[in-house]
Amino acid sequence: MTLSALLFAAGMAAAATPVTHYRTADVDGVSIFYREAGPADAPVVLLLHGFPTSSHMFRNLIPALADRYHVIAPDYPGFGESAAPDHKQFAYTFAHYADLMDGLVAKLGVQQYALYLMDYGAPVGYRLAIKHPERVTALVIQNGNAYEEGLKKFWDPIKAYWADGSDAHREALSFLVKPETTKFQYTDGVSDVTRIDPDNWGHDQPLLDRPGNKDIQLDLFLDYGTNVPLYPTFQEFFRERQPPALIVWGKNDTIFPADGAYPYKRDLPKVEFHLLDTGHFALEDKADEMVPLIHDFLDRNLAPKGGP
Repeated sequence: MTLSALLFAAGMAAAATPVTHYRTADVDGVSIFYREAGPADAPVVLLLHGFPTSSHMFRNLIPALADRYHVIAPDYPGFGESAAPDHKQFAYTFAHYADLMDGLVAKLGVQQYALYLMDYGAPVGYRLAIKHPERVTALVIQNGNAYEEGLKKFWDPIKAYWADGSDAHREALSFLVKPETTKFQYTDGVSDVTRIDPDNWGHDQPLLDRPGNKDIQLDLFLDYGTNVPLYPTFQEFFRERQPPALIVWGKNDTIFPADGAYPYKRDLPKVEFHLLDTGHFALEDKADEMVPLIHDFLDRNLAPKGGP
């Protein structure tokens, strides 16, 4: 092959690889960082991350979906590259997060979206869904809870904090922002830890260690309790709207075990259900299984642009 042919082939390969853009938007006076990729006129997939990470958790999924979908992955305030205002001047609540994500998609001109929901992304996304049920085109659910059956022993000290909001119970949750816990969330329940990139906790932990961030996280642990009374409303949304739904859930997750995955079948009888032999951050070691499932699900339930 000639040099010009090699250069042409390399250029074609590069052109076929979706480009991810790293952007910020001012939403109600707050700087929100988001990753964006894919055709501007394609169906939107909104990726909502969990604790203690950010849109960084979707760094590998974004280009895999952006061949045919307009992918948007924001960071919540206090996470990733978004602003982190002092917790005494800013409401770190899931209701506020949902409002800010709603403001972001409005600013971007998005009218409808499929939701990828993981961990904290579940209550943020479901709050969006009950505000605008007509906008939700599909659900991809990965270790994201909407049923009390999913709140097992791990949640006991957090429930104690919900009960009284005391300083003692608040401080008892400090272990949740420590390095060993951050690493645990990536490695627990994983059979082959050589598949887990240590850059994950190397990325997340310095952000957790920023001055004031511990209080942000402790505020959110307390406010997570406000999601539980909304579970029946989330479930009503499932029953009434019957959005196409895919569950790709790490069944060995200590935080959101598979106990929380099964109840979705009660309200979404057509849900496509896959339990994977991994833990909390399933995309980190099971992307080779998950990405084909997710792409196929979206291809069958949305109307993609481009591609074959």
